[in-house]
Amino acid sequence: MALRLLVNCGGIPALGRTAASNMNQVQLLNPTRCSRQANIFRFNRLGRSSRSESFAPRQTIVPTEVQGLVIDSGHIDPSKLWKSFVFTVAFSTGSFIGVTIWEYESIRSRAMNALRNKLNMHWFKDRIKAGRQEAEQWRKDVNGWWNRLTPGERVFVPICALNVLVFGLWRLPRLQPMMVKYFASNPAARAVCWPMFLSTFSHYSLLHIAANMYVLHSFSNPAVATLGREQFLGLYLSAGVIASFASHLFKTVTRQPGLSLGASGAIMAVLAYVCYQYPDTQLSIVFLPMYTFSAGAAIKVIMGIDLTGVLLGWKVFDHAAHLGGALFGLFWAFYGSQRVWPMREHFVGYWHELRGPPKK
Repeated sequence: MALRLLVNCGGIPALGRTAASNMNQVQLLNPTRCSRQANIFRFNRLGRSSRSESFAPRQTIVPTEVQGLVIDSGHIDPSKLWKSFVFTVAFSTGSFIGVTIWEYESIRSRAMNALRNKLNMHWFKDRIKAGRQEAEQWRKDVNGWWNRLTPGERVFVPICALNVLVFGLWRLPRLQPMMVKYFASNPAARAVCWPMFLSTFSHYSLLHIAANMYVLHSFSNPAVATLGREQFLGLYLSAGVIASFASHLFKTVTRQPGLSLGASGAIMAVLAYVCYQYPDTQLSIVFLPMYTFSAGAAIKVIMGIDLTGVLLGWKVFDHAAHLGGALFGLFWAFYGSQRVWPMREHFVGYWHELRGPPKK
């Protein structure tokens, strides 16, 4: 199981207060000057306000895993949690409204196409297409490949493509300051909200993205078969932001600034949902296929490890994000899919009136 990475390694000498106050942007340093020690050097507390005393120091330099980049993590302001919370609620609500509109428009489009085909209203378009069959052969091949995919794979492929695209952007040195700012979640950063979402499509390590996409591919088919593509996408997008909020909350309470990135929080929600729905399904580790265990036992062990990591303050992975995603997946299995998802029918009625009758 790929895990959401908490990038939080320290190790450069503390800078002077005057120089540190000017470090509001990501700085490019010599990679040899960024060591891998586990501690974070903090500035002298003399002369600080009571606000900066209560949480993290006003200027804390936290080198990241990204080679050559040093992040000025700044002061973790607890008041930002309200901003993160409002964004989480708004984005999750918007995600489910968006997939509801998508579901309605898909059904409407299929119904209209079926009606037009029955009335033979496409005869003129068919004559035009007949004259350019060779030019559209590639399109037919792509459509044939797409139609052969399972419903779960049709949802997985676009998500994987976005993750691969963002992974490629990390490889461009000129874009790395922008990637750290918007594609890595950090409660101490100036940009707080949108990185909570964009970071769920962001991976810096090849092993990280490969493991996450492998797990997502393995569990997307049973999840989509149970939920449908629209509900699955709403669950996945919302869980990613909720996992980021759980990470923000943990870092603020424990006064531990740092970056988080990866799709593991959203994947944990899918994993928890599937394991709850099919607890007797036998799973195995890819490198140890001879050992099998039930899905119900697997999710208990995984969540137990993440809970232990939260309680003991482990910093290898972002265990708070994992736990937040898994808990949301269980919530959706227990309550959301039976009580929250059917409520979309009220919104569909309003949307139908807003759209009006279909055009002929």
